[in-house]
Amino acid sequence: MFIQTETTPNPSTLKFLPGRPVLAEGAREFRSPEAAAASPLAGALLSIDGVEAVMFGPDFVSVTKTGAEWAHLKPAILGTIMEHFSSGQPIVIDGAEAAPAEFFDPADAATVAQIKELIATRVRPAVANDGGDITFRGFRDGIVYVAMKGSCSGCPSSTATLKNGIENMLRHFVPQVSSVQQV
Repeated sequence: MFIQTETTPNPSTLKFLPGRPVLAEGAREFRSPEAAAASPLAGALLSIDGVEAVMFGPDFVSVTKTGAEWAHLKPAILGTIMEHFSSGQPIVIDGAEAAPAEFFDPADAATVAQIKELIATRVRPAVANDGGDITFRGFRDGIVYVAMKGSCSGCPSSTATLKNGIENMLRHFVPQVSSVQQV
């Protein structure tokens, strides 16, 4: 098995591409051993000293580190991913993760549907290319609330991406949007 690695805009996160599907749909992020109880691979990766967070996307695994150097972490991460895929174990044991509750006024349902469509078709693919994910969380008083995961969480350029990219695009296509905020 050959696993490719890609850098992301976040210097603390690398994207690992195992060359096979990781998750059938969506993304899952794990930031603690307790959260990783649902995933043997996430648990194994989080047990590596210096690994702070793990995110699974459709065809990649993003790993975020703390102060350790990639030169020291990368071999252990690659070995753990290879071992997991060779074992035949599932990526996630408990099936689908419950989606966090969304909030918006039912009168705004058409606007929210348009916002979600734009996020799904124009934003998520670009964010996934950088080893992250973005999900709609709510809409109130013209403000779109989103959650960013993986390499996008804590990335130095995520604020610029959020304000200059996502916010401008949504404001262009959906006049009811005044701003976008991360939750």
